[in-house]
Amino acid sequence: MNREQGMNQIERTRIIAIVRGVQQSQIAAVADALLKGGVTVMEVTLNTPGALPMIKELQDKFGEHMYIGAGTVLDLEDAKKAVHAGASFLVTPNTDKEVIRWAKNKDIPIFPGAMTPTEIVKAWKAGATAVKIFPSASLGLPYIKELMGPLDHIPMMAVGGVTEENIKQFLQIGCYGLGIGGSLINLKEIEAGNFEWITEKAAGLIAASV
Repeated sequence: MNREQGMNQIERTRIIAIVRGVQQSQIAAVADALLKGGVTVMEVTLNTPGALPMIKELQDKFGEHMYIGAGTVLDLEDAKKAVHAGASFLVTPNTDKEVIRWAKNKDIPIFPGAMTPTEIVKAWKAGATAVKIFPSASLGLPYIKELMGPLDHIPMMAVGGVTEENIKQFLQIGCYGLGIGGSLINLKEIEAGNFEWITEKAAGLIAASV
């Protein structure tokens, strides 16, 4: 899936599944479950053991149907390793101008993490595709809504705290995208082999967002 196709998938559902702590032997089943539920964009966080081989495997098996990226990219070395492994986009928890500029020069979508208005503007000026408001679970919906007043020209992503009950609210205030982790990628259900739970949850989130 090329850049244009991938960005279209983000704009279609606004959902990026955050995969953290999943074992490599389970990653294909998780991707398949998400795809069946209608979620076509996923990131594997680099602090997951075996993340780079997982990204490669996902690209090989699902690259035509899913947009696969890397999360928890902390520095330029992480970014280069992730892209070399096959990551089509990058997500960071922090604002690192060097990483943002490198990704922009490589035409790789990047969603850097930022919390304050100053960080958000710096990330956007450095070349962010959209800015991830982190930690949005703690900051909450009202905080993001307030940010969008003076900074409505900057596309923002909410990561953390998004559920079926509030997903529509996040979209209604104008969030560009939503990173969803634990409430979608449930490690207990995965360990039990209950991948249908992920499919049902993914479908539920999509249904609740429209």
